[in-house]
Amino acid sequence: MTEIQTKAGLRIRLRGTGEIPLDVDLQCHPGELVALVGPSGSGKTTLLRALAGLYQQVDGSILNNGECWFDSSQGISLKPETRHVGMVFQSYALFPHLSARENLLLALRRIPAANRAPVADQWLQRVNLSGLENRRPRQLSGGQRQRVALARALAPCPRLLLLDEPFSAVDQVTRIKLRRELVVLRQSIDIPTLLVTHDLDEALQLADRICVLHHGKQLQVATPDELMSHPATPVVARLLGMQNIFSARVISRDDDLLTLDWSGISLKVQSKEPFNPGDTLSWMAPPQSILLQRPDRPVPGDSENPVAGTISELVRLGPHASLRITPQHAPELPISFYVPHHYVERQNLSVDMPVTLSLKAKAMHIFHSAIL
Repeated sequence: MTEIQTKAGLRIRLRGTGEIPLDVDLQCHPGELVALVGPSGSGKTTLLRALAGLYQQVDGSILNNGECWFDSSQGISLKPETRHVGMVFQSYALFPHLSARENLLLALRRIPAANRAPVADQWLQRVNLSGLENRRPRQLSGGQRQRVALARALAPCPRLLLLDEPFSAVDQVTRIKLRRELVVLRQSIDIPTLLVTHDLDEALQLADRICVLHHGKQLQVATPDELMSHPATPVVARLLGMQNIFSARVISRDDDLLTLDWSGISLKVQSKEPFNPGDTLSWMAPPQSILLQRPDRPVPGDSENPVAGTISELVRLGPHASLRITPQHAPELPISFYVPHHYVERQNLSVDMPVTLSLKAKAMHIFHSAIL
């Protein structure tokens, strides 16, 4: 089978000119999957529509494989059908009166008629639908329909693949299977791929890089590991569901060690960010930075940045428990995190119990921006 290939990546520079805001400067390399994440209305689907040529209220440019698809300054805007974009939607968008094979054949109109059936069958086999070629969409499960939709998008050898919430309409077990199959399939797909998803876990599992959008503006683009460990701003962190974001004043600096005043107590944090004594900054205590101890069961060596407090909330959520600790020095600034439920039972934790948190200097995060 001929593999899908391209020599260059996708380069997007777009700014919205209509009612929908958009401010994106993004690259997606051949074979790379970039996930677009953000709340509803953040511009994710609008960006996909602009790439496909379905939304024109933008200024800027779109280049793919060295070809200019759109340039507002030169009046260039290729029609959707000439961009050769493969699209997979949440709703499958299959023709209900056609079989799985016929849905693919319809997408293969650009290739010689004699080659269409073999290519369609090859792709159906590739997405694990051999033997189901003649079934219509209503005779297929949700996962099987989405496999047909993915094969239909890829069979014509597109220059760009756009995935708009492709797995959100199927159950959790099927979703996990489809994600794994997409990872395997991508090993032989050398085109840029953009994935729109509201599921952060999906983005973390599938994406090479993640682009965070908010109100149409691109806030940060990073690898999954970098994004989760070093969100650029408190806004990005909150959009990703992170907690324990606070402000503090810098007391002193010793090389990469900052001493902070956090509402009356002193904390030491390792950071290369260029903050100096007197500056106010934003910081975060991610779960990996927090150690909990009962005062009557101290752990030797785990007394870094001690914060005394009380368990104000303890909620079991399956195999984990959600804890909220109210610090003695600042009751209005609770610290929340999860622990395994067996830890709760072993330590015999309960609401109103006094505890001490140890905040690890190396694992705490200082934001580039001082704005909360």
